[in-house]
Amino acid sequence: MEELTKQELHNMAMNIVGKDLEDQGFEFLSINSKLKRNPQFVALKNKNVYFIVVRAISFPENPKEYDRILLETIKQHALKHKAVVYYAGVGLANSQNYELPLYKDAPYVVNYQGLQKI
Repeated sequence: MEELTKQELHNMAMNIVGKDLEDQGFEFLSINSKLKRNPQFVALKNKNVYFIVVRAISFPENPKEYDRILLETIKQHALKHKAVVYYAGVGLANSQNYELPLYKDAPYVVNYQGLQKI
């Protein structure tokens, strides 16, 4: 079985968060799915601009914990654009054994508890 790459895990997380944003009525202004490029989504809702940072978090790490220094830097940038910053941590684990990596075409478990305002 072939293990998923960091970029593939990131894309999975982006898809999960993107669907959630669509369901909440966000309109996408820009999407950046490259690793280490932030924010991943710039979105509009109710005439407000949002910067959304997405991270794929592997078990046993906590998907609700984030890099405070990075998010503070993004928040400073967002202030210049009158944007609100959200963090979206998506926990991903192999559904048969949480200790194993995720494999292509294999079942997985998602721990995504929504957007966290920064």
